[in-house]
Amino acid sequence: MQNDTYTAFQGHRLLVQGPLGEVLRQAKPCLDAGENLLIFEDRTGKQVDFDVRGTEEEMLAREAPEAPRPGPGRPRLGVTAREVTLLPRHWQWLDEQRGGASATLRRLVDEARKGDAQRFRAGQAAEAAGRFLTAIAGDHPHFEDVTRALYAADRPRFTALMADWPTDVRTHALTLAYDAFPPVEDGSAALADS
Repeated sequence: MQNDTYTAFQGHRLLVQGPLGEVLRQAKPCLDAGENLLIFEDRTGKQVDFDVRGTEEEMLAREAPEAPRPGPGRPRLGVTAREVTLLPRHWQWLDEQRGGASATLRRLVDEARKGDAQRFRAGQAAEAAGRFLTAIAGDHPHFEDVTRALYAADRPRFTALMADWPTDVRTHALTLAYDAFPPVEDGSAALADS
């Protein structure tokens, strides 16, 4: 799932999925007509609200502005200058490392990310799917058992308990939760269960 995508549901039907600007463009007529839409940020699974008043251009300028120009740092490399607060002993240790403080911090972060990457992705995926399910399917049959299976990383049970749920809700939940489960042994796609 892309980090910068959003999904709008009209009831239990997926209306649109994509970059924020596209989702807002397609959702605005429905929202202007008073229809009940739920819009989710796919990376986190959080339901988000937007101010859709005014024209499409006004709404997009307010809710999906173009990316700001990069500030200090090395913009070509994607480096952004930010403040880090450390104790004097930490600064002293960093200053003694090869490449200086910034290079050492980047190296330490990269090493930590590699070591915990799968567990971190699994946790993020479970949280995103859990938030989505709570917002859209909290009143569905077996909801509590579905969330238990999600957090227990039990893909077969998670999928089976949602079998009678609306297709779009089930499919989106499986998509968000994909990394929450151990890899499929036979190489088949997890979504084949749906």
